[in-house]
Order: sequence, then C-alpha cells, then structure tokens
Amino acid sequence: MKQLNITFITLLITQFAFSQQKPNVIYIYADDLGYGDVSYNGASKLHTPNIDQLASQGIVFSNGHTTSATCTPSRYALMTGRYPWRQEGTGILPGDAALIIPANKITLPLVFQKAGYQTGIVGKWHLGLGESVQKNWNEIIKPGPNEVGFNFSFIFPATADRVPTVFIENGNVVGLDLKDPIKVSYKEKLGDDPTGKEHPELLKMHTDPIQGHDQTIVNNIGRIGYMTGGKTARWTDEELSFTFLEKAKQFMEGNKNKPFFLYYAATEPHVPRMPATMFKGKSGLGFRGDAILQLDWMVGEIVSKLKALGIEKNTMIIFSSDNGPVLNDGYLDGSITELNGHTPLGPLRGGKSSIFEGGNRVPFIVSWPGTISHQVSPALVSQIDLLASFASYFKFKIPNGDAMDSENHMNALLGKTKQGRNTYIEHAGTLAIVSGDWKYIAPAKGNAMTYATNIETGNATIPQLYNLKDDIGEKNNLANQFPEKVAALELLLKQIKEKNN
Repeated sequence: MKQLNITFITLLITQFAFSQQKPNVIYIYADDLGYGDVSYNGASKLHTPNIDQLASQGIVFSNGHTTSATCTPSRYALMTGRYPWRQEGTGILPGDAALIIPANKITLPLVFQKAGYQTGIVGKWHLGLGESVQKNWNEIIKPGPNEVGFNFSFIFPATADRVPTVFIENGNVVGLDLKDPIKVSYKEKLGDDPTGKEHPELLKMHTDPIQGHDQTIVNNIGRIGYMTGGKTARWTDEELSFTFLEKAKQFMEGNKNKPFFLYYAATEPHVPRMPATMFKGKSGLGFRGDAILQLDWMVGEIVSKLKALGIEKNTMIIFSSDNGPVLNDGYLDGSITELNGHTPLGPLRGGKSSIFEGGNRVPFIVSWPGTISHQVSPALVSQIDLLASFASYFKFKIPNGDAMDSENHMNALLGKTKQGRNTYIEHAGTLAIVSGDWKYIAPAKGNAMTYATNIETGNATIPQLYNLKDDIGEKNNLANQFPEKVAALELLLKQIKEKNN
C-alpha cells in the first residue's frame, strides 16, 4: 500500500511538472487597440471587464510594444523574430499579396510545433498568400499559414476592409460554389458588382470621401479592391467575429488533452466597425467603442471555454495589439463625432502609423492563473521577443541567422524579473531607438501629419530626443540640450541596422 501511495504521488508530481513545462498558450492579438482603450489603463468612458480580469490576475506591462505602428509589419516581426524594416515588401499588404513569411526559416508557431504542440491560427492573417499576386482563389491556396508552422488555420486574407471578403480554412475558401468563381483585382474593376463610388445609396456605412474604401460593395459596405464571384462564400460583418470565436473554441476543445498554441487574431476595433446587434449602441462611443466591447466579450468567452474544459490553470494567455489607435480610418462610423471624451491614446502621443509612442506602445498582458501572480511591470518587452523567449523555454536552439532580432525575455514575461530589453527599435515612417529612458527619432522628410487620419506621424527634419521616464507624452525635444546622447543613439541605431548575421 505504501509503495502504491509513493507511486501515485510520483505520478502526480510528474504530471504537474509536465503541465508546468508545457502550458497551453493563447495569443490574443487585437487590431488597432490603443494604450488608453482599456479600462485597466485608465479608460473611464469605456469599460473592458474581461480584459481587466486578465490584467488583475496577470502581469501588466506598462512598457509593452509591438515593433511597428501598422499591422502587416507588426505581424511579420511577431512571426519571424526579425525587424520588418530589414525586408522589402513588409508594408501594409493588399488582399492579393503573396506570402512574405519565408517558409525555410523558423517562425513562432514552428517553435511550438517542435515542442510537441498543436498549433492553430484563427482570425486576421495579412501576411500574404500563395507564391504570387496572380493566384487562383478557387483551388487550394498555398503557401500560407499551414506552410509556416500552423497545423490548423481559419483566416481571412488581409483586413476586413479589403477584398476578398471570404474565410479560408487550411488553404481553401469556405463555402465556395465553383460555378461562381472568385476573381480579385486591386487594379481594375471586375464583373458587374456595384462599387461604393458608383452606388453610395447601397451603403449602410458611408465612406470617408478622401480615403477610398469605395470599391466593391460586400454586405452593403464599400471595400478596398475589386472582387467578383464567390457570393455564397462572402461573410456578413456582424457575424465575422462570432465565426472566429466558434472556430477558436472548436480548436481548444479538440486539443484539450494535448498542449496547444492558439494565435487568435481578432479584427476589433479595425474598420469596418460593424459589431453584432447585441453590442450596437452599448458603448455610447459609436461603433468603434461598440467593437471594443465586442472584443472584450470575446476575451471573456475564451476564458470561459478554458474553464469549462478544465484547462484554465494550465493555459497562458498573452493579450496585446498590433499597433496604436486610429479613429477616422475610411468610414463615417461615429469614431470622432461620438468620442465623448474617450482618449484612445491615454497619455501617449501619435497613434497608428506614428513613430511616437502612441504608434507602438500597446496594451500588453501575460496571464497564467496559479503560476503568475498579479504585478505591474516596467520591463521593456516586445512581441518580437516571443519567438526567442519560448524557444528558450522549450530549450530549442534557433538556427543561425533566423529570428536575428528576437531576444529571450521569458523571465520578464513570467514576472521573475522586471528587467526587459535594454535597447529597442521602433518603426513607422522612420526609425526610432529606445535605450533605457531615452528615445531618439531619426530625422525624416515625410509629412508631420497623416492627411487622411489626422495623426501626428513624428516625422521631422531635425533629430528628436525624449526622456520617456519624465516625458511619456514626448512633448519636450531635448536633442539640442544633449547632443552627446543624440550622437550615441544615432551610432547605436546605425550599428543595429547594419547587423546582418
């Protein structure tokens, strides 16, 4: 009997150690969510209780970053562990772009695969599909997510405001009738589908006349690009996120008895903001606020599913956003007229597409009930470091030359230290380098404001130097006062740019 008890205890210890060694990991990636869009970061006009709950039981990183101020390059860095400005073609991609993730390099999902995980992506992809722009949407489309590390994929190709407006599951368009083949073009109109420019009377959400979004109409909303065919495959915007959520739940349930990595790439609050009926008008801040409430609800649904499956305590959830906020981004949806005092940036300056902190300092939470206790960490952490951090955690050696910009900061992500990166490069129209408390922005000739979205870009023909500890809002340019610091950071930026191993 004594021997039996010892064996049983040994088994329990072994199982516990295994579970701690290989937790499930869910990465929830919001789209255009600002630092000040969540109530745990001070939002008072908008309440996000489910995101707040993650924050209250996990680590809140006040200095958490994406790599870039727009979506495609941020996602490229997350997947590859490589700064996107090192590779041409990593700007905001159209819906018909070719895959920009190299199939012969290590990626974040491949790290998990090699550790014995089932890997899945549900949601927005926006990293290109196929080998070229010219592709047949009516047959299997590859390479794509499944060729760069995901066992399962259920995505849409680019953004919700770009054609083709269809779901793709493991390379195949969902619900496609081959008698009504899909054709896509970003150069010329196809077929006889009405456009927002030609038929504004058909729109249920009108476009900003200076930003486009007035080409092929799908679900009475104008899009970027032209599409014909695929009528049975086209999504309904109000149901879009619910479809993603259901697929995520199915993936979790199907893999509850094995370790899994789920990349849940939400579309909220990216345009077109067309939330489900249950959220419309609930925020009092227009459709953008309603979309954030929808995002928050989905976070709660994912946590509830983990609890129902009995795997909540062995699941790490990482929550963040691909870049900072934008209000008017192509549609007249009340984002400005119904803002009602809400401050999506919080204390930051800039926003989406800006080199200021509002472009890439974003909500960043790591939650792992029973393993991580609540704390607010000042550690400088970035999404680009998830690859190297998990590789180290699983004792996987990254091949030479791969993920060259990713650093192992797992101890910071687990709350074992409040020391993160020493140096970091931010990316928008120009580059900036952060070292300690100091941030240097390289001179750039671009416009100081984005014409369409009315966001400060941070571009200036003179050097900019800010002390982020004393001036998180980047109001006081100290370049003239500290020329030696400017010269040192300029040199360091040059050295990192020239790194090519």
